[in-house]
Amino acid sequence: MMKTILLLMFLSFCIGTGVWLFFIYAVKKGEFDDIEAAKYRMLDDDDDD
Repeated sequence: MMKTILLLMFLSFCIGTGVWLFFIYAVKKGEFDDIEAAKYRMLDDDDDD
């Protein structure tokens, strides 16, 4: 019983750390720099045909 709890705590710590590192990576790549542009991008008319 105690081993299972420790295993679950370790797995949750690893998953939490992984998600946190992925979030920091996404912030450094600039994924959240301009969050307003996405809603205006759909209004742009890209038809140059």
